[in-house]
Amino acid sequence: MKLIDLHCDTIDRLMEADKDLYENNFSVDIKKLRKSNSILQVFALYFDLNKYRLDPYKRFEDMYEKFNKEIIKNREYIGLVTSYQDIVSNINNNKISAILSIEEGGAINGNIDNLYKIHDKGVRLITLTWNYENEIGYPHNNYDFSDNPLKSFGKKVVECMNELNMIIDVSHLNDGGFHDVANISKKPFIASHSNARSITNVTRNLSDDMIKILANSGGVMGINFCSYFTGKSSITKIDDIIHHIKHIANIGGIDVISIGSDFDGIENIVEVYDIGEMEKLYNSLKKAGFKEDEIDKMMYKNALRVIKDVL
Repeated sequence: MKLIDLHCDTIDRLMEADKDLYENNFSVDIKKLRKSNSILQVFALYFDLNKYRLDPYKRFEDMYEKFNKEIIKNREYIGLVTSYQDIVSNINNNKISAILSIEEGGAINGNIDNLYKIHDKGVRLITLTWNYENEIGYPHNNYDFSDNPLKSFGKKVVECMNELNMIIDVSHLNDGGFHDVANISKKPFIASHSNARSITNVTRNLSDDMIKILANSGGVMGINFCSYFTGKSSITKIDDIIHHIKHIANIGGIDVISIGSDFDGIENIVEVYDIGEMEKLYNSLKKAGFKEDEIDKMMYKNALRVIKDVL
């Protein structure tokens, strides 16, 4: 088994608790990543925009400092990557690759120059919105804004991210913004941690139409392990995860499915307890009738394809 996970919130947890990336009591650390034979982990720099609205770029810098410190300290095991060739090099050197992302496009504070600055620091993925309106667009959770388009600045950000070979992430974005990204982006985009709305009817999940559009763009969606997005149980069950996977496969095909656990952003218990236990999902998918090549696509190959196409 090999693994690529498109979303975790571990850096925020490490900052709040002053813990280390090599080993901690959270869901993601280097020891657990090595146990699951992880090729690559996307580390999101998440923050609450309302809390840091006065200076969101400064919050990004503070989180980046913590991330960078941990990568340098553990460079024997993990390395920041900014291109596909970096990933190949890490694989050859038996190292985990880390892609740095921002889970709140408001971090650039409505200034396109800041987009270039974060790119220079190694950020290669941006989740355009979190749960608040920002200069780019509108979040998923306000039905009044569900059909609102991206703002003019947001459209410029999408175009610039294409030029800079950065991955555009539409998880948390409203439906109108999703369709604008699909129409504007010339490269595949992703929904890093979103499930199927037809199975669990919350706006953070993608409708069947959106799944088809994403698949046709060559993009992927990372299956989110949070119980609010998988089913009605307070515990995220593997059967619920597979239920979403089967539906998405029927709608958009195997090639649109990836993993976006949302580990360390999840409050509830997950049957796949942490990133080191991903073999449980792998084996359950086999028992559910998926072929090994199909599972490999979902676990890492699809995500790697998109990363190669964009970076």
